Amino acid sequence: SRHTATNPAKRLAVRVLVPRLARMESTAATGPSAATRASAGSAAPSAPAAGAAAAASAALPDSERHATPEYAAMRERMDWEKFREHGRGMVDFISDYYSGVEKLPVKSQVKPGYLAELLPRSAPEAPESVGDVMKDVREHILPGITHWQHPSFFSYFPANTSYPGLLGDMLASCFNVIGFSWIASPAATELESITLDWLGELIGLPESFLTRGGKGGGVIQGTASEATIVALLASRARALSRDRDGAPALDAGDGGALEDAMAPKWCVYGSDQAHSSAKKACMVAGIPLARYRCIPSKREDNYSLDVAALREAMRKDKEAGLRPLFVLATCGTTSSGAMDDLVAASAAAKEHDAWMHVDAAWAGSACICPEFRGMLRGIENCDSIDFNPHKWLLTNFNCSTMWVQDKEWLLQALSLTPEYLRSKEYEAKVVQDYRDWQIPLGRRFHSLKLFFVLRVFGAEGLRSFIREHVALATRFREMIEADDRFEMPVPQSLSLVCFRLKAGNAPTERLLEMLNEGGSAFMVHTKLSGDFVIRMAVGNPRTEIRHVDRVWEEVRRCADVALAE
Repeated sequence: SRHTATNPAKRLAVRVLVPRLARMESTAATGPSAATRASAGSAAPSAPAAGAAAAASAALPDSERHATPEYAAMRERMDWEKFREHGRGMVDFISDYYSGVEKLPVKSQVKPGYLAELLPRSAPEAPESVGDVMKDVREHILPGITHWQHPSFFSYFPANTSYPGLLGDMLASCFNVIGFSWIASPAATELESITLDWLGELIGLPESFLTRGGKGGGVIQGTASEATIVALLASRARALSRDRDGAPALDAGDGGALEDAMAPKWCVYGSDQAHSSAKKACMVAGIPLARYRCIPSKREDNYSLDVAALREAMRKDKEAGLRPLFVLATCGTTSSGAMDDLVAASAAAKEHDAWMHVDAAWAGSACICPEFRGMLRGIENCDSIDFNPHKWLLTNFNCSTMWVQDKEWLLQALSLTPEYLRSKEYEAKVVQDYRDWQIPLGRRFHSLKLFFVLRVFGAEGLRSFIREHVALATRFREMIEADDRFEMPVPQSLSLVCFRLKAGNAPTERLLEMLNEGGSAFMVHTKLSGDFVIRMAVGNPRTEIRHVDRVWEEVRRCADVALAE
């Protein structure tokens, strides 16, 4: 197609990944390609296909013969021996992808809407082979991938993965349990509690946050955004309970009127550098955005939460008859990696009986190293904390680990038990059902991939992984500091380096544009006090010194051009 001829990313993807795909395509049955279906539309089953279905049905013994020959053919396609055959090819494809990803452009080069021109308007009526599907993956899907697993992906924050994580995820897909309750699959619930205790201990959380500690415990959410929402809902349940002078759990009868009266008065607080999900959490929890207090940060404080301003905002709200409800502190803000002071912030929250939640989505992984745990000083005075092993701890997306000191408020906020979900174990309170710890009912067996990662790499290996990335970022920072054309508006934060050209916003923006257009690396920007700042976040498992040195040479080259224009 014209895209194959003009798209260098596609040509390179074909060269790198074709060997294993060829094996998978060799098993393909003759059938319409996506390109043919795109032009011809959906078609009815062909006569040969119908004949094959009839033959398959006739070959079955009477006890296994089904109503239609089409379903007999479908059963043949669902044969797990086919998974063995195609699974080997898929593992080879994935391994070849990781071996060759460095040769691909980091950032996808396609234009918006490209894929609709290449795939059919409707799903196929007749079955197609795995080989046909993978041919479209190779030719049409891969060119539209921005390669987060590329060693020169320095954008956003990392989303790294590993083969143990993939193996655990394969098992989770194999078992395919919907672990909303203990009885639905006891191992899913109990392994999650155990692995979260392991991980909480590894990052230095107090015993009170662990399941074995009694009142607290850990749970795997989908993302840190979900964890913030869940924590805010828990804070609302606690506030309502205490406003009723310690009355027991909420119910629709007495809780509704109080909630209607209190919701407009609740106030939520966070730095102007806090993640945008805090505002979305207010929207979900029914708290007016007018009651979200965005506390301005200062350059001289490296954009961390201004606790003095927080205290003043809470004082004014209290005097105005409002109710401070929830404080969000961040360890490792998205823009610059700022670390909020948990000791001071939690003390301010406690003065007003406000819930204190810590968003450590990116930086929390580093706490597995004792030397980086200083960011959690004061965590014993906080109510909840969350971080994402799917960012920087070799556990593929999604796996966001959350801990609370008192799970009772989660249960009050989120527990509903229809008759069909009751069990004698749950009623006896000898088990916990994680459906009560999250917004949805269903949940995957997420802990398997974390279990594999923790055991295959061990704490020692994971610590070396984090330390290597911090060292690579330090190397890049030192090169920035040695070139007097650049400046760093904030200090290095773990594996994040923020930099800009001293010449101003326009040349810095042009530098980033040229860097990303080249395809050899990918970074994104932020703005700090109006300054356009480039973020360089190290975190890919395959990143080495040579990749950092190479991107620095590209940065210098682009700076030469930007400053000359």
